[in-house]
Amino acid sequence: MERVVRVGMIGCGGIANGKQMPSLAKVKEVEMVAFCDIVEEKAQKAAADYGTEDAKVYTDYTELLKDPSIDVVHVCTPNKSHSYISIAAMEADKHVLCEKPMAKTAEEAREMVEVSKRTGKKLTIGYDNRYRNDSLYLKELVEQDELGEVYYAKAHAVRRRAVPTWGVFLNEDEQGGGPLIDIGTHAIDLTLWTMNNYKVKSVVGNVYYKLSQTENAANAFGPWDPKEFTVEDSAFAFITMENGATVTLEASWALNTLDVDEAKATLCGTKAGADMRDGLRINGEKLSRLYVTKPDLNAGGVAYYSGGSESQADREARLWIEAILEDKEPFVKPEQALVVSEILEAIYESSKTGKTIYFDQKEESTTSI
Repeated sequence: MERVVRVGMIGCGGIANGKQMPSLAKVKEVEMVAFCDIVEEKAQKAAADYGTEDAKVYTDYTELLKDPSIDVVHVCTPNKSHSYISIAAMEADKHVLCEKPMAKTAEEAREMVEVSKRTGKKLTIGYDNRYRNDSLYLKELVEQDELGEVYYAKAHAVRRRAVPTWGVFLNEDEQGGGPLIDIGTHAIDLTLWTMNNYKVKSVVGNVYYKLSQTENAANAFGPWDPKEFTVEDSAFAFITMENGATVTLEASWALNTLDVDEAKATLCGTKAGADMRDGLRINGEKLSRLYVTKPDLNAGGVAYYSGGSESQADREARLWIEAILEDKEPFVKPEQALVVSEILEAIYESSKTGKTIYFDQKEESTTSI
């Protein structure tokens, strides 16, 4: 008999409705049996749209976690609650997919990793940009040594004027930060993962609050209220890895620039380079001539790939459920996501103190990846 994975959703807002639930609904082994949100109407609607006939609705996540029949919990709440809800779920014998970023602080993220190891429950983080066709192909190129030693990379997360004005995105207490922790986190994860380099030596960075106080500002999602804009509007960092490689990061919701790209990576190696600026482009030199190529990304053939029609969100859901059913490591390891959280925190700390933040690589969290 085919095993069924029973899923409980905690948080039934934008990310749950826009990504998680529609993709889980396409995985035949999944039954969504419980829905929780502090706004009961949101949980009720999610249950009606995606739940089983007997799906239960909650406003208190601790009540949902008491159900022993639930195998997996998806945490789709504001950043402030990621850690304690995920930890409670693992303690309640549930596997957890937590939306990005892993947690509001590196300490909280570290505790999540420790609880996952202690309980034996799987934990993964929703860094879904890894599942794109171009990301998978670039990862394969690096693993096949097509780029050689990657010694410089750039993580792109720049919007010109696209500040999210809904929910709690502008609330520092709820989110822990602005574009750095929201979209910069995707760019850092994608860059480190494609490089396969998680050994950080030092971080120096700056965050800015320059455009956030503009009244009636032009914005893709409508003008923001400067009084409610308590997070940074842009952030930039210089990250040095233990092997000498350099990673630069640029992240913004609002920046006076036309050079915009989000959740993209540029890698420069000794044999070739690659970027995602205009589709995936590979550049290098052969026979004393420079070349640029753009691979056909709809032909398949890459590990974990199952056809050009599968979206990154659908691929994330499928591989996550496969990891549970086949008892294997999740595609996004929590130890990797922890390093991203450590970098984010170091950038904020560097900007606050004006100092370079040095990492202690003796810590297990950054050596057991």
